[in-house]
Amino acid sequence: MGEPAINFADSEALLDGRLGDAQINSWRDRGFALVHNLLPVALLQTLKQDALGFYPAPGTDAAAHFHNFGSGQKFVFPAESSACNAITLHPSLLQAVADLLGVTIKELRLTQSDLWPKYGHGDSDDALDNTDQRIHCDYPNHSLVHPPEWDSPEAVEIIIYLNDYDECEGATAVVPREGPDDPAYPWPITQTPGVAGLDYVNDRSKAEAYMAEHRPEAAQFRQQHLYARELVARYRFGSVLFYRHDTWHRGRPVKSGALRLVQNLTFSKIGHDWLNVLHPGWCWSMYRGDKLMEKLVAESSVEQRGVLGFPLPGHAYWTPHTLAAVEARYRAFGIDMSPYRAALK
Repeated sequence: MGEPAINFADSEALLDGRLGDAQINSWRDRGFALVHNLLPVALLQTLKQDALGFYPAPGTDAAAHFHNFGSGQKFVFPAESSACNAITLHPSLLQAVADLLGVTIKELRLTQSDLWPKYGHGDSDDALDNTDQRIHCDYPNHSLVHPPEWDSPEAVEIIIYLNDYDECEGATAVVPREGPDDPAYPWPITQTPGVAGLDYVNDRSKAEAYMAEHRPEAAQFRQQHLYARELVARYRFGSVLFYRHDTWHRGRPVKSGALRLVQNLTFSKIGHDWLNVLHPGWCWSMYRGDKLMEKLVAESSVEQRGVLGFPLPGHAYWTPHTLAAVEARYRAFGIDMSPYRAALK
């Protein structure tokens, strides 16, 4: 029968490109939604080719440098890959996130966008290795505090897969939340390495050995309620997994000799200052010689700029003086400030 998996037949995006009630309710109630056909295939294929042009082939010495997280800033937004930037701010993706959180796109803020490789290789002695991850929640490295009560989510995490599961495996496993009394989701979330005084250990076998030694009750809880109930997201090329900061999940091993590519993104609600940007701030890239960030700001829509923190039309920041100053900064890149001028009070 194989391992338990998310029912992909129930995870399709609607034909109009919007999430349906089934996907929204799955994310809000169970902690995740696996969606297909949300983003343009041609754009995703371009992004994959950009990534394959940078990351070394599996089995090479160079591939050993990418056994853990990140792209070494290569694909961090704003990236040299225009496809990476286009997907980050794609209207269909932004609308999906807004629908999940029950807000407008103007109330979203981008806090993460990077494209990560994951290579299939043997066991590692590194406790931080991500080949076979321990089950965890992501909030500790995104938030200064703790996720709020379940019915008040404040952020959406996203994995966009650029391979097929049968090609390289390495699926994300998630633990569905089954109602407010689900024993897998006690409050607070502290039963994991890296939280509440526990050391950060990423490798599954080493993490569980550590938990058995230092928090045996938590180790038993993890085996009984988390690993025993995980569902595997059998993705396709272009599939999008939406999940939450308080969703139990983990990365599973990639097939030996294979390379799995995913774009990882996070969006939060406006005003949640305790949720940090995972990368150097977008403004830091303004010193790049290619002027890429300035061009992106000038060419983006009002809503896309807002997701990056640019003040929206009608915001108190805007006065005749500030409007003229910002227009002067971006005039060389063709920015259209008319929506902001029209909204001046």
